[in-house]
Amino acid sequence: MTVAEPRLTLERRLLREHALVIACDEVGRGALAGPVAVGAAVVDAPRSRKRIPQGLRDSKLVPEPRRADVAARAASWVAASAVGWASSEEIDEIGIMRALGLAAIRAIADLRAHGVVPEDAIVILDGNYDYIRPAGAWGLTVQPVIKADRDCASAAAASVIAKVARDSLMTELHDELPAYNWARNKGYASPDHREAIRMHGISRHHRASWSIADAPTLF
Repeated sequence: MTVAEPRLTLERRLLREHALVIACDEVGRGALAGPVAVGAAVVDAPRSRKRIPQGLRDSKLVPEPRRADVAARAASWVAASAVGWASSEEIDEIGIMRALGLAAIRAIADLRAHGVVPEDAIVILDGNYDYIRPAGAWGLTVQPVIKADRDCASAAAASVIAKVARDSLMTELHDELPAYNWARNKGYASPDHREAIRMHGISRHHRASWSIADAPTLF
């Protein structure tokens, strides 16, 4: 089956009315361990006329051996990019949706520190729910877009940049606690991860507020 390539159709339309498009997409929402990450990628009018990097897709559609290369080319293509994080402790304290918003706000703050003015942008957010403004990001224009990471090149860039960053972090955490095999499962509810939890219990990187022992296998 041929996978449709993301396009810049929506971004070009939005750039008629806004100076910038900031696309956001999350990674790690369904994991049992580790932080959630939100990638943010900025496209301006000049970038919207450039060729989309070859192989750019939603991170779930990019083979793992190619993701780092695709993410690097995506980061070079966009005007700016950032990844924001919310820890497992924060997820336990405030819940996953507010944690997603917090991570997005942190990513956008990083963009601001690099000269991006978010108030001049429209933020397109993969999904059907705006979790950014309820977390306290007043003054932003946010537009949820279903399947943005599949259809919009800017959101695909945010997706793969965040995925590579989070996978790298989970591999580092694997070196700290190899029993959970996070280098392979990246904190998701794989059979080997659940077996390790049964044997060793949960670690400080697990989302303790979740019903981890009964979590379904997600892949």
